[in-house]
Amino acid sequence: MDPETALELVKQGATLLLLDVPQYTLVGIDTQMFTVGPAFKGIKMIPPGPHFVYYSSSSKDGKQFSPIVGFFVDAAPSEVIVRKWNQQEERLVKVPEDEEERFCQAVKSLEFDRYLGPYNLSQYGEWKRLSSYLTKTIIKRIEPIGGEITVACESEMDKNSPKTSIERALDAQLGTGKFQASTSVDQSKKRGCYYTTIPRVIKRRGMEGKELTSLNLDKTELLESVLIKDYGGSEDLLLGELQFAYIAFLMGQSLEAFFQWKSLVSLLLSCIEAPFRTRSHLFTKVIF
Repeated sequence: MDPETALELVKQGATLLLLDVPQYTLVGIDTQMFTVGPAFKGIKMIPPGPHFVYYSSSSKDGKQFSPIVGFFVDAAPSEVIVRKWNQQEERLVKVPEDEEERFCQAVKSLEFDRYLGPYNLSQYGEWKRLSSYLTKTIIKRIEPIGGEITVACESEMDKNSPKTSIERALDAQLGTGKFQASTSVDQSKKRGCYYTTIPRVIKRRGMEGKELTSLNLDKTELLESVLIKDYGGSEDLLLGELQFAYIAFLMGQSLEAFFQWKSLVSLLLSCIEAPFRTRSHLFTKVIF
């Protein structure tokens, strides 16, 4: 890439300025992940649009890592997104507005340019396919208070529910060593994402068993109900939530996101009539 093209991409693309991030920390954006070096201060040349930023703090020797923490951003052209490392909480936090403005001007003046790693544009097409229905509206509707998504907080959300042996082992792991340090933030202020509730079974009073069985074998009617009630009839909103959950699970390692993705996929795959008659367009978009 010639210098003029690179400079134009730097100016037009968004910048993620990450200050004071310790060495060996893992930092990712979309499908790309980096290991922080001594001079790292963020990522430049980020295409406008929705992105998922995630990171995992490391022990001093770089051998132990905490659970991933991630958050979605919707980057505008030339926008500078500033986060600073909080050493005590081991997480990225926002900076005061006056500091943010000062850092934004410094980035636009290219003062940080040598410390910023470039977004790998060759992988952008893959990210676009993963997030093609993800919008700022969907992100704002689903993201948790504070925006942070992490499995470290999810173990607290369902502590009263029955657990498998693997889930109990995960709880034990989250309560020790590097994992325990990462959950030191006040858990009472944490809650999960605002996902749509997807009923697993259709139940109706006064309906005979044969009819109920039929409704649960073909969940086309349930799909229609969910689309109208929770998504205002918009297929793209449902697909956007499906992508949100998949990304939060795939990159953010969120179990809550996995269960939501699984619920939506199970609903779609349990429909017999919808793919061929009522919602052919929706299923075409799901496949492609």
